[in-house]
Amino acid sequence: MDFAGQHAAVDRVARSATFAPLQVDPTGGGIFALVVTFLLTALFYAVTLHLAATFFIGDVPSQRAAYVGPVPAVISILLGRYGVEGIGFVPPGLAFLLALAVTLFADAVAISVSYRISWRPTAILTALHLAFSVALIIPLNNIFQFV
Repeated sequence: MDFAGQHAAVDRVARSATFAPLQVDPTGGGIFALVVTFLLTALFYAVTLHLAATFFIGDVPSQRAAYVGPVPAVISILLGRYGVEGIGFVPPGLAFLLALAVTLFADAVAISVSYRISWRPTAILTALHLAFSVALIIPLNNIFQFV
């Protein structure tokens, strides 16, 4: 094989490597990745809410947290991109705060409906839910490198 043939073979391998990476995503991407992300996020929010509710209210059924978990999961997944890119003329930092506020409001409404409590205990439980979520996601992120 001459130099041109070797160069063409190396070029084919290099082009195929750019289209077929050596490391493959186990989820395969697409809708499956979105569903798994939603389920894990909803489970995470349900567990942290149950911990916060047990700390604040006392002995509560875990089903109430399972009802609430998907609400902040959906909102945070839908609005999560705005914290990175921004919304139109709104810079990413402010867009993150808006997305966080909308997620907390939806979480508070879901908590109030599920636990059948008034707005003052709902606000406290929502703040505790945020605190428990942050306190748990930081070590998990350090261990598994989610971001």
